[in-house]
Amino acid sequence: MIRKHLQKKLSATQKKVASNLYWAMLGKIVNILSALFVGILVARYLGPEQYGLMNYVISFVTIFNIIATFGLDDIEIRELSKQPENRNAIIGTTFRIRLFFATVAFLLIFILLWIFKSDRFTSSMILIYAITLFPGCFNVIRNYFTSIIQNEYVVKTEIIRTVIGVLIKISLLFLKAPLSLFILATVAEMLLVSSGYIISYQKKVGKIKDWRFQKEYVLFFIREAFPLVLSGAAIIIYQRIDQVMIKNMIDNESVGYFATAGKFVDLILFLPLIITQTVTPILVRLYSSDTVRYEQKKQTFFDLLVWTSVIISLIVSLSAYWLISFTYGKQYLLAVPALQIMAWKTVGMALSSSSGQIIILEGIQKWSIIRNIIGMLVCVGFNLLLIPKYGIKGSAWVTIFTVFISGFLAHIFIPTYRPIMKLQIKSIIFGWKSILHLKSSLK
Repeated sequence: MIRKHLQKKLSATQKKVASNLYWAMLGKIVNILSALFVGILVARYLGPEQYGLMNYVISFVTIFNIIATFGLDDIEIRELSKQPENRNAIIGTTFRIRLFFATVAFLLIFILLWIFKSDRFTSSMILIYAITLFPGCFNVIRNYFTSIIQNEYVVKTEIIRTVIGVLIKISLLFLKAPLSLFILATVAEMLLVSSGYIISYQKKVGKIKDWRFQKEYVLFFIREAFPLVLSGAAIIIYQRIDQVMIKNMIDNESVGYFATAGKFVDLILFLPLIITQTVTPILVRLYSSDTVRYEQKKQTFFDLLVWTSVIISLIVSLSAYWLISFTYGKQYLLAVPALQIMAWKTVGMALSSSSGQIIILEGIQKWSIIRNIIGMLVCVGFNLLLIPKYGIKGSAWVTIFTVFISGFLAHIFIPTYRPIMKLQIKSIIFGWKSILHLKSSLK
């Protein structure tokens, strides 16, 4: 009913954006509710220590995921938006590149575990979870649907995956299963969603066998993506290294508390990310056809992201005690101070992700490594200083410093990005106006 009502009043472009937002938000809401429900049950069942170990395993592998993806997601979306007629060559070449680098990432994980000789159980869990690097290669299909602003098909797949995943994990809870089976269940979910992407693509678009490898694209994609790999590596390190450092500097239980706060932050990041994914293809088209409208929409893009994030952060920070107490339970109340602080990460991520999209779109990503290396150094350096003295609260503050410095203040040191910083400053000061006039902002 809501979609039909909107379609009567909106222009063709607005209808497409609204439909894409509808499906993207529906998928995220289903995923959020299920993740919150099952995640709470699993966390209560495992307890802070084992829950912390589970999140350590995930964080460890996620650090290597940047090698597996090789920074190709945004480049693929950009090129598919520009050259939809070359779909099979772009997707086929990207998929093969990602498969190669996923293998490299898996081997690196194996070698590091062998060199540093972690305990056998932790090493085994890391290797099992690292299998997810391979089905993740089929994210090239999701990128295609994003490029044509058609999230409906992948969202349906993800909803089915989510429901099956919920049923599996609830069954494991009833069976009082060990931690290892919960990690295996996560791997199974990734395999399910990748299978769903394939089915959606073959049903709505074409056959996988039509994908073709084109040598000419390989060097182009690697050259375009390489700065993003270095940049992305720095991002992943400063987003995930905190849990690895907390485990090694304190204990698994502290990782559990920190991860609990982080889960709520991850959940509230979905809306800014949906806006980013939805608006980017429109900006790509305007960039090459209408410079004046592009500049207008670029400012609106920043405004909507920043002020949506401010509202969300304020609500979560003020309700942190209630959120933890009535979900994860009193055994996780030590996570409350961390959540009150980390809720504001959403604003920093909005500034970072919006500027990151503009940087890629305008082809000036070669300088992005500077801002992200600054962020990585801030994260690692300040965590070394603050974790021993302030524990997870210190690491929570480092999270805020890192995203604001890397996604905003670092632009002072990069002349090419200073115009972007001006847009960010305008969005911080005046962006609330776009929220008040949302309908006209989307025209």
